[in-house]
Amino acid sequence: MSSTYFTEEHELFRKSLQDFLQKEVVPHIEKWEKTGTIERFIWKKFGEMGFFGVNYPEAYGGLNLDLFYTVVFLEELQKIKSSGFAAAMWAHTYLAMTHLNAEGDERIKTAYLAPSITGDKIGALCITEPFGGSDVAGMRTTAVKQGNSYIINGSKTFITNGVYADYYVVAAKTNPELGNKGISIFLIDADLPGISKTKLDKLGWRASDTAEISFDGVEIPEHNLMGEAGKGFSYIMQHFALERLIMAVNAHARAEFALDYTRDYMEQREAFGKKINTFQALRHTFVDHATEVEHCKIFNYAAVARLNKGEYVVKEATMAKLKSTKVADETIYSCLQMLGGYGYMEEYPLARLLRDSRLGPIGGGTSEILREILSKMIIDNQNYKPAVK
Repeated sequence: MSSTYFTEEHELFRKSLQDFLQKEVVPHIEKWEKTGTIERFIWKKFGEMGFFGVNYPEAYGGLNLDLFYTVVFLEELQKIKSSGFAAAMWAHTYLAMTHLNAEGDERIKTAYLAPSITGDKIGALCITEPFGGSDVAGMRTTAVKQGNSYIINGSKTFITNGVYADYYVVAAKTNPELGNKGISIFLIDADLPGISKTKLDKLGWRASDTAEISFDGVEIPEHNLMGEAGKGFSYIMQHFALERLIMAVNAHARAEFALDYTRDYMEQREAFGKKINTFQALRHTFVDHATEVEHCKIFNYAAVARLNKGEYVVKEATMAKLKSTKVADETIYSCLQMLGGYGYMEEYPLARLLRDSRLGPIGGGTSEILREILSKMIIDNQNYKPAVK
């Protein structure tokens, strides 16, 4: 913990969240991992505790707190042996709701953001497409204006909360001929005619609901356009900084959890008449990973602090996700190895953690795409500008 960024109030919030998770969430984790369905009651409990409204305006039921409360929220969710559950919570809170707050008008904020904060509505952000992957500008979903409505056609995939959700925040092309300058953002109720959802079967994140969603002639009112037409790509890129920092914080937190668990195991486990934490090979491997994780954490906190001040940190957030997810994967792999055969057993947390962690370098922009973005910024001096409403 760093006193540079965390106050006594942050730590009181952390303790409250820890107690809540142990009492209300942990007893259900194994069931949700097996069924792949997070029961609706827990969303309401999160809302009642104010956890969904940490960073949102008080006018809509939020707490309007700084981003280090978000860091606490993310870190503690990584310590309960289900990154899938964690993903469902943060995807609702910081992907879908971020767009409602930033681009939604007063009507949308009142009708969707406020009940999202209380846990009465669940949201999903729909950007990735079956044929596009990380190529946001290459999306094929369209929104065609007809009178006072838009008609949505296309499909999205790998959508967290895609089946649970009550509403979708959807990126679609209003002017396909303009490429990324023709993308707009829409709010779409999930129960409208023409929408179909297919739940996907995943390697990890088993508790979370990930779906492919099809839109076939879905009609929505024109006032469900969020922000300005044609500025969707800028909005997406601007919010990607937060999403990538979220995934970076998740990564350093799950790596820390793996290290803490492994250290405790090594203190108890004996081989050849000695505790295995006395073997030099394991000790040096362990501290190498601990050093890497600490470097990531310090960098991530610094980037969050800048974002909290309103700075545009696309480069730093991209670096944070690229490095932290790689370090987390390597750390967790080694931790599982240090547990030997027990690491491979499902009753120990490392097996699930290894599967869950593997999504880190893929979701929110693959590591390959992030390297290309950074190449453009660092080598080609390309400057991604923030959207201006």
